[in-house]
Amino acid sequence: MASRAVTVGFDLDMTLIDSRPGIRATYLALAAETGTYIDADLAVTRLGPPLEVELAHWFPEEAIDEVGARYRELYVSHAIEPTVPMPGAREAVEAVRRTGGTAIVVTAKHEPNAKLHLDHLGIEPDAVIGWLWAEAKAEALVEHGAGVYVGDHLGDVRGARAAGALSVAVPTGPCGAAELREAGADVVLEDLTAFPAWLEAYAAA
Repeated sequence: MASRAVTVGFDLDMTLIDSRPGIRATYLALAAETGTYIDADLAVTRLGPPLEVELAHWFPEEAIDEVGARYRELYVSHAIEPTVPMPGAREAVEAVRRTGGTAIVVTAKHEPNAKLHLDHLGIEPDAVIGWLWAEAKAEALVEHGAGVYVGDHLGDVRGARAAGALSVAVPTGPCGAAELREAGADVVLEDLTAFPAWLEAYAAA
């Protein structure tokens, strides 16, 4: 039976990549440079929302734009090298191609840094769109005709639903399986290693 080609969007942090070690290192470097205490271990347990949301826990509102820009500069030298792919990440993107589909990454992360991560790890989506969080992710998903969006956060479920895409969730980030289901995820997989078999069945249905 022929499969239908599906455009699949993927979130980045804690979906395709485990960026916690690098993000932790960047926060520690930022804290050392600014003299401001940041609990880096706590910060990496709540990845997903835009950087500014986390920085607001540690810096006054008027400093956030400047500190955020500096964080993104420090990120390049501290966060790319230590980051590793999540189990099944490369295979998940390759599975989309194998079924004739298109794979895109839609993330709240600064787009140039998202691309650096993917290049470094040899994960090659067809497009990378940054700076979008939660419902705003629907902009890119609709523009690229994505029928499926895969993510680890409640914000990813909201983005998929706003785009009218099937929400596929993996509890590999800060949100558990039950929480993701309750938020409206259509499918919850244990992790991305289960994605190729799921996609093959979905594309053939």
